Amino acid sequence: MSLWTVVPFVGLLLSIALLPLRAPHFWEDHKNKGLVAFLWSLPIAVYFLFNAPHELALSMKDYASFLLLLTALFIISGGIVLKGDLKATPEVNALFLLVGAVLANFIGTTGASMLLIRPLLQTNSERKRTLHVPIFFIFVVSNIGGLLTPLGDPPLFMGFIKGVPFFWTLRLFPLWAIMVGGVVLLFYLYDGVQYRKEECRDLIRDRRRVVPLRLTGTVNFLWLAGVIAGVFQPFPRREGALILMAVLSLLTTKRQCRLDNRFTYNPIIEVAVLFAGIFVTMVPALLILSARAADLGVARPWQFFWATGALSSFLDNTPTYLAFFSMAQGLGLDGPMLGIPTTMLMAISAGAVFMGANSYIGNGPNFMVKVIAEEYKLKMPSFFGYMAYSFALLIPLYAVVTLVFFR
Repeated sequence: MSLWTVVPFVGLLLSIALLPLRAPHFWEDHKNKGLVAFLWSLPIAVYFLFNAPHELALSMKDYASFLLLLTALFIISGGIVLKGDLKATPEVNALFLLVGAVLANFIGTTGASMLLIRPLLQTNSERKRTLHVPIFFIFVVSNIGGLLTPLGDPPLFMGFIKGVPFFWTLRLFPLWAIMVGGVVLLFYLYDGVQYRKEECRDLIRDRRRVVPLRLTGTVNFLWLAGVIAGVFQPFPRREGALILMAVLSLLTTKRQCRLDNRFTYNPIIEVAVLFAGIFVTMVPALLILSARAADLGVARPWQFFWATGALSSFLDNTPTYLAFFSMAQGLGLDGPMLGIPTTMLMAISAGAVFMGANSYIGNGPNFMVKVIAEEYKLKMPSFFGYMAYSFALLIPLYAVVTLVFFR
């Protein structure tokens, strides 16, 4: 396909990046977001509808699976209330991130993000210098933490579906430890600096308003178990199980639980609208990548790590993972893991999961956390402002991972 077919995808990404800055009131309305996504995706949808409907259908199938999994985890975890207001010290905040990094491997990055982001923001509500808190939360809980099981992040689950053993990802623990440990350490040091700059009256108010953590809505853990069991089913039974678990959560969760969580559908609606356009417009980009793989010169583990990660920063990391998975198989290296050398598959897995943190659209939960933080009156950075944080803080750690594991 011509490179011109990538223009709508690039245009949609630029719209997501620039319209909140140039036309904030226009962008607040989900209908306007839908209109922008529709107009950019329309020419691609029409072209593939008449020339390659199968490719469009496959992308929409992936979109349905992607969105239903996120929606089910969003609704179910939104019914689990972790209430309380702890002292907003750097130690407590760092512990939130570490717990989230572990939990992400059992209930997914989406489930862990939705469960922990509200109590973390409430804990820090008395402080003023907390803009960095949700940013680091996106890094650790919404992305990097979910590396150790196929349940943690959708790309790893797709690898499992393709034949990668379920427990194979546990060998990625050294990479997980370096990235999680490095980011949490950076957070702890930076949060300590900001904590010491807080006004005394805010810190006193924070200490006086301490409320022990309390968990309600625990029936939803049963529905989370149903989601975990359901993802092992083939399409469309898997999607039916996800819908069923979400409905059961809505029927069995007390209304007060969702009120306490300040639960709204705004985050998942925004993700649904924008990613519908992304999944359509990215089809030519993925096809071009697959068709010209041999011309790209990507043949070494460090190249797969950075190439997979670079595209995962802006494409959804699941199809990006699959594209490079197929590319690695096509090299004919006869590796032990479905024809792929172990180090190469480690590089693809780590690149897809880690570098989804590089932008708001790198992974589904990123946008959700952004919207929830804004509901708590935090002025989150713009699209490029967020990327300035991620590049400055994460790229040095990616370099360390490259030197230690993939050079």
